[in-house]
Amino acid sequence: MTAAPGGVRASARVLARGDGRGGTVLPVLEGEGPLAVRRTRGSGAEARVMLVGAMSGPLGGDHFTVEVHAASGARLRVGSAAATLALPGQNRTGARYDVRLTVDDDAELCWLPEQLISAGGSDLRVTTSVDLAAGARLLLREEQVLGRAGEEPGRLTSRLTVRTAGRCVLDQELACGPGAPGGWDGPAGLAGHRAVGQLVVVRPEFAGEPPEPRVFEEGAAVMPLTGPVALVTAVAPDGLRLRRLLDGALASLG
Repeated sequence: MTAAPGGVRASARVLARGDGRGGTVLPVLEGEGPLAVRRTRGSGAEARVMLVGAMSGPLGGDHFTVEVHAASGARLRVGSAAATLALPGQNRTGARYDVRLTVDDDAELCWLPEQLISAGGSDLRVTTSVDLAAGARLLLREEQVLGRAGEEPGRLTSRLTVRTAGRCVLDQELACGPGAPGGWDGPAGLAGHRAVGQLVVVRPEFAGEPPEPRVFEEGAAVMPLTGPVALVTAVAPDGLRLRRLLDGALASLG
């Protein structure tokens, strides 16, 4: 970790691979500063890792980076101990949070962090880049809550890209809050909702039998993408309702 006039620079790295006996080992488990990384009790072949926030933030000027690689044979679940709270800082430049996920053939990654809350006055750009081999499996959850109770949101820009076998199947960006392009909160955008989220579900069997596109419940939809990928999107008045919609849609995929 480095602390500079522009803010804190911190990173975390996780490497998981199969142990050849049906389990998962973690030869790399590194974190610094606000990105502490802890192994928790796993289940069966699955290893579990928790990101534990050791400091508040990200604040203005901070730049956090998380890299996770599930190598062949690995079964890995990554979560976070608490929500990420984007806050304003003394530095007026925006904060950045970059996530890079790689999943090899015969590997599975569940990326399930808690919600990201965009506090009033904050300015955060989040980028999530996912690279999947043809035989990889993935469950990725993103949840964003715009403002705390009774508070207007900060500026939040979030971009997600997903590639399978080198082919881009999803590249989308969402910008919300002060200074975002007009209409983000209108009928064609979030329609007044303050929580937005999505699931990316990658299963090799989806390539031959993709899920049917449908509205799961009011505010949530399931859409097949190219190849073995399904996308669930949802908007809700609050984070609790958002989680229920996403969990329900995931269960409906079987």
